Amino acid sequence: MTEAIPVPHGLPIDRDRRCPFDPPPELARLRAERPISRMIYPDGHEGWLVTGYHAARALLADPRLSSRSENRRTAVLTDPVKTGLAGAGPGMISRMDPPEHTRLRRLLIGEFTVHRMKQLEPRIEELAEQHIDEMRRQGPPADLVQAYALPIPSLVICELLGVPYEDRKTFRHDSRRLLNLDTAPDEVAAAGASLIRYMSELVRDKRARPGNDLLSDLAHGGELNDEEMTGLGMTLLVAGHETTANMLSLGTLALLEHPDQLRRLRQDPGLIDGAVEELMRYLSVVHASISRGALADIEIDGHVIKEGEVVTLSLPAANRDHGRFPNPDELDVSRPAIGHLAFGHGVHQCLGQQLARVEMRVGFTALLRAFPELRLAVPAEEIAFREHAFVYGVHRLPVTW
Repeated sequence: MTEAIPVPHGLPIDRDRRCPFDPPPELARLRAERPISRMIYPDGHEGWLVTGYHAARALLADPRLSSRSENRRTAVLTDPVKTGLAGAGPGMISRMDPPEHTRLRRLLIGEFTVHRMKQLEPRIEELAEQHIDEMRRQGPPADLVQAYALPIPSLVICELLGVPYEDRKTFRHDSRRLLNLDTAPDEVAAAGASLIRYMSELVRDKRARPGNDLLSDLAHGGELNDEEMTGLGMTLLVAGHETTANMLSLGTLALLEHPDQLRRLRQDPGLIDGAVEELMRYLSVVHASISRGALADIEIDGHVIKEGEVVTLSLPAANRDHGRFPNPDELDVSRPAIGHLAFGHGVHQCLGQQLARVEMRVGFTALLRAFPELRLAVPAEEIAFREHAFVYGVHRLPVTW
């Protein structure tokens, strides 16, 4: 029987970083000593913490672990939507299990294939060049988050879904509140309700006045009601810009702070596809961990997860597992980092991963080509990180050239 470990107030362990690019040392220690550990949640309930790659990958694909909120009954601090969206309402695909999850994913999977995302690449390149031109026009210094990393994926997901980009201040504000782990429960509920109201109005508009976009196609496909459309649209909107925006800014910072790797990428732009995978692995921006509830007893690596127990899986820890990746704490843009868990694994593997890959490939390539002397405009120690958010990143990234 492994020892249960106490969980500090707040997100389990993940806030105690010593290096901004590395998971907390305590996670590395646990992964080395006991990759599957008993854990005490703040409400006193005992569950499990998984830090090892192979166990995390196996459990992410195990149908006996449920994503539904009612099956994760403890006060899991890794779930930022614990109040606002905890009910896993209609259309909220990330909080569903098969067969409901399968039905919704089937409707969407064709929209996010590699081929479809390649068709979007010229438009993404155009947006990147437009924002680079504006950065040049404004002149240095610039906040890379607001000037480049955030608007590009926001514009792309808005155009893909058919969301008016001029509404971005509203949905960004609400999504940031929703994904902030320190947001008070009543504020989380208010943010979730605000997003639901916004998306439900947009869905009604798509029913009445369809356009050439994904929400219009779904609205007139005849398989989803308004509530399902609202939940699905909100999930895609929030997920579609937050993760990539943080990866573009944090990934740029990581490259600037690893000049040898930046130099290799500049000298050989053909490394970009692998570099994107390596940055995803190395940074693992969904740092708040994933929680699941056991629907049955599960035996794994000599442990038995009992029915009803909660399992928390740390993707940042798993992606730094020495048993899977040689020298995992080093950033290596030439590493074959395929198989990382930054997009998850199993039926809930990120639906938009191919879109994110294209956005990052285009975004990093255009930025590094346009600004060969790009550098930080402030000392690295002054950069403020989004440690209290479900998706890790930086609040601002002042750069110059």
